[in-house]
Amino acid sequence: MFSNGLLHVMVNIKPDRKSEVPVKIEDIFGELPVLETERMRLRKIVVEDARDLFAYCSDEEVSRYTTWDTHQTIEHSLGFIRYIRQLYGTKQVAPWGIEDKRTNRLIGTVGFVYWHPSHSRAELGYALARPYWNQGVGTEVVRRTILFGFEQMKLVRLEARCHPDNIASFRVMEKAGMSYEGILRKHTAVKRVNQDVKLYSILKEEFDAQYK
Repeated sequence: MFSNGLLHVMVNIKPDRKSEVPVKIEDIFGELPVLETERMRLRKIVVEDARDLFAYCSDEEVSRYTTWDTHQTIEHSLGFIRYIRQLYGTKQVAPWGIEDKRTNRLIGTVGFVYWHPSHSRAELGYALARPYWNQGVGTEVVRRTILFGFEQMKLVRLEARCHPDNIASFRVMEKAGMSYEGILRKHTAVKRVNQDVKLYSILKEEFDAQYK
């Protein structure tokens, strides 16, 4: 299983200490930037992505540990896209779609979804279509998103959570340089049942030491 529940994500941002000018949400996400990795393109989700989105969101293995239910119809996926497009339109924090550069198909989502401006902290979420598991794609896009958080959003700490049995998800966190901090007991409602989650994090100075 390769998702940690994208829609339950926390982002907190403080001023850029170099300039002392507060980071504003509309400055960062007013026009969601396109990000590139070697194999993937992170860009806005559009209505034309509905079939690709439904293809993986209707997969019970993909949604096994997520907070969202398996999509039963294409209308379910279209409703999700309309919600994300509304976030884009109102300049709120919203996820990127993950596009395979070879096929131009949407194969997942990654990003920051919930904003809280007081602790320079963000929580990362992602979901990926099953044909792309175990190929390093998750780690690739998570590292790119972490870089955006530290460089553009001026974060100090980035977190991610997943179900304790979601081995593929926490392996991505580990490969992206995040450290295991412990279990948050009965922390998150998954399919309407509160369950334990594993907590991982990485600090700005740790990321800089690893990748710069």
